Amino acid sequence: MKKYLIITVLLLSSSIFAQVEVVSTFIEKWDNSKDYLIAVAQAMPEDKYDYKPTAQEMSFREQLFHIQDNMKWLSTTHFSEEKYVKKEAAKGLSKAQIIQEIEASFDTAKTFVQKTKDVKLSQKVDFFAGPKSKLQILNLMQDHVTHHRAQILVYLNLNQIQPPKYIGW
Repeated sequence: MKKYLIITVLLLSSSIFAQVEVVSTFIEKWDNSKDYLIAVAQAMPEDKYDYKPTAQEMSFREQLFHIQDNMKWLSTTHFSEEKYVKKEAAKGLSKAQIIQEIEASFDTAKTFVQKTKDVKLSQKVDFFAGPKSKLQILNLMQDHVTHHRAQILVYLNLNQIQPPKYIGW
């Protein structure tokens, strides 16, 4: 009986420690995602920032704006007390300014998420697709970056530009 109690305690404690690492694990991946997106944004020459494979798709520039605006929206709305204010895409920004905007959006999202206690990640929030947990919002934030970054990696290839080496974990 004592043996089963010890095993149960060990199993429960390991699951508790696993939950404690959610935010720090996300932040590690988030930082790598930032570095990779910046490398992708730097790889495209500035004169190709308005490139889009077809008329109905977003340009490279628009994709980058969409990525950073989405992370601002999700992180501000669900991980801060601030009110999200959508801003129009600034079409006249230089490549350097766009990259600076992306870095700032990643950093702001990171700051908001770091202030979130792991136990709050199961909290449900209102979302247009129905109630979602904050953990689901974190997953959506990363998934959204990955989705649109994959699209602009194709843009690089279509312009015979070698994409940067993948930055994962």
